[in-house]
Amino acid sequence: MTRKILIVGAAFAALSLAACGDKTETKGAATPSEQAATPDANPAATVPTMADESKAPDFVAKAVANDMYEIEAAKIALKRSTNAEVKAFAKMMADGHTLTMEGLKAAIAASGQTLTTPTMLPSDLQDKIDDLNKSSDKDFDKTYADDQVDVHQAALNLLQRYAQDGDVATLKIFAADTAPRSRNI
Repeated sequence: MTRKILIVGAAFAALSLAACGDKTETKGAATPSEQAATPDANPAATVPTMADESKAPDFVAKAVANDMYEIEAAKIALKRSTNAEVKAFAKMMADGHTLTMEGLKAAIAASGQTLTTPTMLPSDLQDKIDDLNKSSDKDFDKTYADDQVDVHQAALNLLQRYAQDGDVATLKIFAADTAPRSRNI
């Protein structure tokens, strides 16, 4: 049992560093644009999409959906998990993704674009929420952790692609600044 807690804790610690990024500047560190253009942290988890994510409406819809998912999943984890490390991670995720969503909305406003943000999760992310809610108490932390890795990799890929190829400069800057500095998941 202790080993399982340590593994889950280590996974969440690594995930939190990789997903949210270390915002401290170091001498010789890559600029946000250079970081955004670097290869994905886990190329095997990269899934090409059919949507043209270089277009602002697609990017905004997916970025907001990711944030909405992370906030909702964190709320569930705060209620269901019995592991203090998982709860702390979930709180950090809820807080971080609330700030990210606010930052994206500010970037949209600053861009002068008329872009609508979604108010509901797309079916794939809603299915993940439904599965998380249905998971057994025994499997909850693992299900939550596995989903975090998958959704964070997709979010990181999205930010990196838009930072490199996006069509709205203000949103490209947002994506480059938001993409995690750490590439190790």
